Amino acid sequence: MEVLKFLILLLFAATVDWSEAGLPSLRQGSSLKVEEESDFLVSPNGTFSSGFYKVDTNASCYSIWFTNSVNKTVVWMANRDKPVSVEARLLETGNLVLINQEKRVIWQSFDSPTDTLLPSQRLVKNTTLVSVRSQGTYLSGFYNFKFDDNNVLYLVYNGPLLSSVYWPKTSSVYWPKTDGTVFDSGRTPYNSSRLAISDKAGQFISSDNLMFNASDYGIGPKRRLTMDYDGILRLYSLDESTGVWVLKSLEIQE
Repeated sequence: MEVLKFLILLLFAATVDWSEAGLPSLRQGSSLKVEEESDFLVSPNGTFSSGFYKVDTNASCYSIWFTNSVNKTVVWMANRDKPVSVEARLLETGNLVLINQEKRVIWQSFDSPTDTLLPSQRLVKNTTLVSVRSQGTYLSGFYNFKFDDNNVLYLVYNGPLLSSVYWPKTSSVYWPKTDGTVFDSGRTPYNSSRLAISDKAGQFISSDNLMFNASDYGIGPKRRLTMDYDGILRLYSLDESTGVWVLKSLEIQE
């Protein structure tokens, strides 16, 4: 996070204005203006855009959103609780990377997810999907999707007064079966790699054997897996003809 803060300071300190929207990268000495909504980066094929996204009358956060979606569906937001290189580059995967003069990636948004997991983005031991607090706001909410200390993915409510696991309902007590699994769905705590990922076709797979497919499984649609404000983990596909997200059945067995 310190690297991100430092690089954003460099961005604001730049003396040369950059106002040509739609470029794939921002180089040292150029800048994006908070007050100019037309200043933004665009991924090579135009799927994702990034720039300063207005979250209130006088507040903006640097964000990534789906270009062709209604109301700019945000998939990542920097310092969303405190609205406020080197080269910043937005990849076609939706990953925002900061590259130093040696062309090395020194920071990437895929390592710091907010409420959304994109295809090829990994959910690992120290990463968590955190919902927004309510629909239409971008403050961090109370619902989390992450690996627990027993190497199993779970959903937990982390409120101001209490914390409670609500899926799977048996996650607080593990009773191994004879085949080594702990759930009827075949999930297991014995793989300590703690790695989960979804692909472009709409398949989600995890090291604890949690697996599911989108109902429209196959290459083509733009997809996102989001920890929604109401505590439900949902898989969406984008209808690019309308810019509307379509909910796909997400079957999680307890």
